[in-house]
Amino acid sequence: MPNQLNSVVLAGCGGMAGAYAKVLRQIEQPFVVLGRSQTGAEKFAAEWGADVGHGPHEEQLAGLETVPAVAIVAVSAASLSEVTKALIKFGCRKILIEKPAAMNPAAVAELARFAEAHGAEAYVAYNRRFYSSVSQAERLIAEDGGALSLKFDFTEAARRIETIGKSAIELEGWFYGNSTHVLDLAFFLAGEPRELQAQSCGALEWHPAGAIFSGHGVTKHDAVFSYHANWLAPGRWGVEIMTRHRRLVLQPMEQLFCQNHNAFSLEQISLDDELDRVYKPGVYRQTKAFLTAEPDKRLLPLAKHASLFAIYATIRDGGVYSTSQGTTTE
Repeated sequence: MPNQLNSVVLAGCGGMAGAYAKVLRQIEQPFVVLGRSQTGAEKFAAEWGADVGHGPHEEQLAGLETVPAVAIVAVSAASLSEVTKALIKFGCRKILIEKPAAMNPAAVAELARFAEAHGAEAYVAYNRRFYSSVSQAERLIAEDGGALSLKFDFTEAARRIETIGKSAIELEGWFYGNSTHVLDLAFFLAGEPRELQAQSCGALEWHPAGAIFSGHGVTKHDAVFSYHANWLAPGRWGVEIMTRHRRLVLQPMEQLFCQNHNAFSLEQISLDDELDRVYKPGVYRQTKAFLTAEPDKRLLPLAKHASLFAIYATIRDGGVYSTSQGTTTE
């Protein structure tokens, strides 16, 4: 491969990697791709006109004349931690990792420690933070003096998920790998929990940890919250934020609806969302924010992500969480 100085490493050849490649092409950011299989690498190279390697990632990195200092990791969920460590070992010092970064709380914490020990600046990619709908919701929440309460639903389409050919390890970790999109967004808008009481019951063959989840609590900004998700029944993701003047509804999350006082109807709010229609929603702004030197509060540091897994584990498994006492299980 040629000298990749001033390039970005893009690890992965799947659909998510393609979403990043589309943005990198548009902003004229050079990049080199690390694939896994030869077939996937050749297909990706043909589609995006990029340098694409294949085989073990460490061998590919060793073959680069210069390893870029910046990387985006968009491999399968089960491989995220392994590939991120390889990039760090070979000198990458600023890395954007697709969620959930690793498949369980212990592995996420270990990866965060590894990155810190090597001086790597690592972030976890929750692209919904960058939706036009979410940016507008943030503005309206701030305008109204903050969130008073919120509720959210992270019901997963279990029957569809069962047919998409994911590995057993990814299915078993589906809550951490997918449902946390909703949890992250809810707490991003209203603050992370200070107190939480959670219940979890039921199971799916591929997700034995739970299938029905409910709970309530209060955030560090004193917003009361509740949630309910039932993977055994039909449903869809959604977040609702209540302020003194509005009820803001993100369902679907790419759109924003508002209910005002003295009205029962929800009115759709017009958005400047062209970037979310041309590119995978949120990914253009997320990529630009990551590649820019200026800090962006929407980027989630890996260490912070690791600390939130105590909350996520309580929601998945049931129990009580308190910032003053830590997590306890019932």
